[in-house]
Amino acid sequence: MATQLPIKLAILDDYHGIAVSHFAHLQPTDVRITAFSDTLPAYTHPKTTDADRKKLVDRLKPFSVLSTMRERTPFPGELLRQLPNLKVIFATGTQFETFDRQAMKELGIALCAAPGKGRTDGKGSGLSARAKIDIKKGGGHPTTQHAWAMILALARNVAADDAVIKGKGVTSGWQTELAVGLQGKTLGLVGFGRIGALVARVGLLAWGMKITCWSTYLTQDKADQLAEEVGLPVTGGGIANEDEKTFRVVSKEEIFKTSDVISLHYVLSARSRGIVGTQELGWMKPSAFLINTSRGPLVDENALMDTLRNKRIRGAALDVFDIEPLPADSPWRSENWDEEGKSRVLLTPHMGYVEEGILQTWYEETAENLERYIACEDLLHRMI
Repeated sequence: MATQLPIKLAILDDYHGIAVSHFAHLQPTDVRITAFSDTLPAYTHPKTTDADRKKLVDRLKPFSVLSTMRERTPFPGELLRQLPNLKVIFATGTQFETFDRQAMKELGIALCAAPGKGRTDGKGSGLSARAKIDIKKGGGHPTTQHAWAMILALARNVAADDAVIKGKGVTSGWQTELAVGLQGKTLGLVGFGRIGALVARVGLLAWGMKITCWSTYLTQDKADQLAEEVGLPVTGGGIANEDEKTFRVVSKEEIFKTSDVISLHYVLSARSRGIVGTQELGWMKPSAFLINTSRGPLVDENALMDTLRNKRIRGAALDVFDIEPLPADSPWRSENWDEEGKSRVLLTPHMGYVEEGILQTWYEETAENLERYIACEDLLHRMI
């Protein structure tokens, strides 16, 4: 069946206004594009009002095709069933846990990914840096870089010292507090897949950190396999004890009690929501750091806020939050984290994957799929 032209396409959550240029070559007789730079409240979030839900439905209802930026807008079945015109979602990235795929199947809505490897017809900018470099030679996910940017910035007091030197809060200030050296410290990875293994690899090779890891179903065999996949030996990988596992699997309690830095890399699901709560935060060393570049709801936000306000751990660096974008009245924004007696807190606006190369590649892949949709050709990277 021929595609009805012109297609009504909505580009969602384009914070930086970069998407439309990738579709500029398409004729207005083929596609009419509307781009949104803001994100409306998630449909099923407990704090979302009926008015907010109606606004989201009204925004999306006219369109037959959506281009999304990963999961900035979730698509539960309740929302999808109110979008009768929707035929295709072109989603950047490859993992969409907040999309109700079963509902999409029932409704006949196609879901296509953008794997980040570039256009298949050679018309794009080519492979992204992420796809070009062998993982054993330093390649990997951009979130790896951001996780380490946050760990180092927190440990070295980068943001706090920068603010003091620029006169924010203190005139002509200088050093704020002693930095924390990472050499030989223990890095604990909560959730241990490819990204966690790459974060661990950096800590081990750069600073000789001891690596421990935990997730509900993680086995030592799987951790050993990941060590090999990222170019490390199964045992002895730079650690003084040559018989010790390079990536050592431990219990949940042990990882929180013994780690100097805990970095979260867990997939968000009903089971993992709140997997770090009062008990886990209470297990942490007073000198430890918590880093979350994965998903905000993995951590009980109220428990973490209480922990940091009372300086029960040394600090936290957060790139992800329960509600995104972070509301203007969020306590994360309004709290004075420089007050004495509080933990050091570093916040960034979900920048883990927001890298110019990968976003360009994703939109080029989406544009190729849109061209194929207009021409009634088979879609690429189809997940449903």
